[in-house]
Amino acid sequence: MLAYLRIFAVNHQKISSLHINNMCCCKRRASLKKSELHVLFGRNYSSLPGLIGNDVKSLHSVINPPIAKIRNIGIMAHIDAGKTTTTERILYYSGYTRSLGDVDDGDTVTDFMAQERERGITIQSAAVTFDWKGYRINLIDTPGHVDFTLEVERCLRVLDGAVAVFDASAGVEAQTLTVWRQADKHKIPRICFLNKMDKTGASFNYAVESIKEKLKAKPLLLQFPIGEAKTFKGVVDIVNKEKLLWNSNLDDGKDFERKPLLETSDTELFKKTIEARNTLIEQVADLDDEFADLVLGEFSENFDLLPAEKLQTAIHRVTVAQVAVPVLCGSALKNKGVQPLLDAITMYLPSPEERNYEFLQWYKGDLCALAFKVLHDKQRGPVVFMRIYSGMLKPQLAIHNINGNCTERISRLLLPFADQHVEIPSLTAGNIALTVGLKQTATGDTIVSSKSSALAAARQAKREGEKKHKQNREADRLLLAGVEIPEPVFFCTIEPPSVAKQPDLDRALKCLQREDPSLKVRLDPDSGQTILCGMGELHIEIIHDRIKREYGLETYLGPLQVAYRETILNSVRATDTLDRILGDKRHLVTVELEARPTEKPSVVPVIEYGESVSEDLLKASQEAIENGIHSACLQGPLLGSPIQDVVITLHLLVIHPGTSTTMISACVSRCVQKALKKADKQVLEPLMNLEVTVIREYLSPVLADLAQRRGNIQEIQTRQDNKVVIAFVPLAEIMGYSTVLRTLTSGSATFAIELSTYQAMSPQDQRILLTRRSGSS
Repeated sequence: MLAYLRIFAVNHQKISSLHINNMCCCKRRASLKKSELHVLFGRNYSSLPGLIGNDVKSLHSVINPPIAKIRNIGIMAHIDAGKTTTTERILYYSGYTRSLGDVDDGDTVTDFMAQERERGITIQSAAVTFDWKGYRINLIDTPGHVDFTLEVERCLRVLDGAVAVFDASAGVEAQTLTVWRQADKHKIPRICFLNKMDKTGASFNYAVESIKEKLKAKPLLLQFPIGEAKTFKGVVDIVNKEKLLWNSNLDDGKDFERKPLLETSDTELFKKTIEARNTLIEQVADLDDEFADLVLGEFSENFDLLPAEKLQTAIHRVTVAQVAVPVLCGSALKNKGVQPLLDAITMYLPSPEERNYEFLQWYKGDLCALAFKVLHDKQRGPVVFMRIYSGMLKPQLAIHNINGNCTERISRLLLPFADQHVEIPSLTAGNIALTVGLKQTATGDTIVSSKSSALAAARQAKREGEKKHKQNREADRLLLAGVEIPEPVFFCTIEPPSVAKQPDLDRALKCLQREDPSLKVRLDPDSGQTILCGMGELHIEIIHDRIKREYGLETYLGPLQVAYRETILNSVRATDTLDRILGDKRHLVTVELEARPTEKPSVVPVIEYGESVSEDLLKASQEAIENGIHSACLQGPLLGSPIQDVVITLHLLVIHPGTSTTMISACVSRCVQKALKKADKQVLEPLMNLEVTVIREYLSPVLADLAQRRGNIQEIQTRQDNKVVIAFVPLAEIMGYSTVLRTLTSGSATFAIELSTYQAMSPQDQRILLTRRSGSS
């Protein structure tokens, strides 16, 4: 049933009426004062935020709820654990969609890209804003595929809490570990939702044990399932001693029974619940002193008398302190257990004011926001997702970008509803907003109200740093809290259909790079071709598809190549002199330096200066020297791949007065290349951590195939009825692995890969690679 929403503004001060027409010809009227509200809807949302049933809130409460009532959360998990399905159920039960979206049908709200709907996976994170029982929830559905790890990373950076979704039949999987580590890095409180309790092989106890063992977390069981696999019909709420049952005859799961557990009605279940509740109380008391005092004082004789509210408050404290994780269960696909999950999000995850961000003290309520994602919209131009930490954002507001050191103006402010947006007049701290009109802001940029505000905050940070004997650089890192962008592991050439289309391709790639910082584009200095560098086969395939669909360009991709690295094995010295006369000026530089392998791995060259190098000379030319070293290390002598794990020590530097910095860089770069060519060289190849889940009967062919791929088997685990093979395999050997694995196992196996490290190739493999490369070039 489609709902069409039209808004007519009578004048600039108010909106007289809001018309909602659907097939039943229902009408709802509301008077919203003080601002115009523009709504751009293409999907059947049931109402605007805050317009629930016939209740009409003031526009201010709709847009800016109290900060204690805001929850910024993300949904994270391994691929195919049910993140997007869980998000769809959350939107449906909160009243924001009239129908249940389905990943298989390709009509979900958050997977709105054509590529997502075709493949049934999440590629871009999507932000959705909705209300639940008086709370405003800003929810971000993140990808589970390893190629889109950066999407997860940049969204976790701005969240206050997260829901980790698990497949109850598989427990903790490879990518679950990755996202869990990312959440640990950003100190994000979490709730665990054991999804797919209706699936064959689902085991609540197994999933909980895997959380304990693999994630080293302390699970707090707030629920346990009533039945598993085909018999799953509901959950027991341990905190409130209640039974929640969903009627299997009703499709949408909106209505469910909540019954108090009585000893007379079900003795066995009642006994199990009391035991589980007592265990929960003891666990929480061990982790929270305030709760322990309460339990040992008033309720030491009988835990049954402990009010649920007191227990919930204590669980909230230990969750926010990240010493334990509440565990809930259900089946999102079968519409069971999602409403209690929503209650748990509002009850146990923190509000923005409960999170401690040290850098906020330096802004003293002034605007401080972080741009965590950029999308390019054909009509609006760049749309920037912002998390507001303090202050307020308004349309037509001039803001200062600390990273870019530029001032820009916000033209419009929007609330995000996946691919639909509602225009709003202002937004306060704790919220997530979309801004239109920012031309230069990129992912990871810190936004403040003015340059003077940034300088004042920096001075305050410096003073605090001196008091605590911290370096100023540490304060800078807090001010410019960006995102670490991983290095790409695949690359290929990309060509437009004709030379005339090259500018169009360059524009498309520039837009896509701003949206996705893990996509790198460079020009091959020898052939002049454009090189596309990405995180995996799927990543590059999606970029290629988007250029065709969104920018109308039929591009040609060259063969996919692995991004090797190079290093040196011994210490070498080199000297170089550059002597050139340009116009009437003489440019003369003499450099002597040493290149040697590092003891600790380092992606960028470590730069050191000998005692004989004059400090005055170094002050004037340090930037030029370092630019020269970095540019020389971009292309190694063997394959033209980046050099890593090297230390460059400058021993001698003689510069003729008036020599340009460009000439200094050129001389240093040439000298480094000379040293690298003299050294014994080594190719490093990306080594992937591979996890294959396979049924027992296909284990032997999978192991035999991995042995042929230079795979190093680490261990073989048992997960329910399946075997899990954990191995290290060179990336070059697993290109196209998904097709081979499907064939070997009749489509029954799944796998996940993640970059582990770069390792030295054996002399024989290196010779084969170099011969192949020289033959193909």
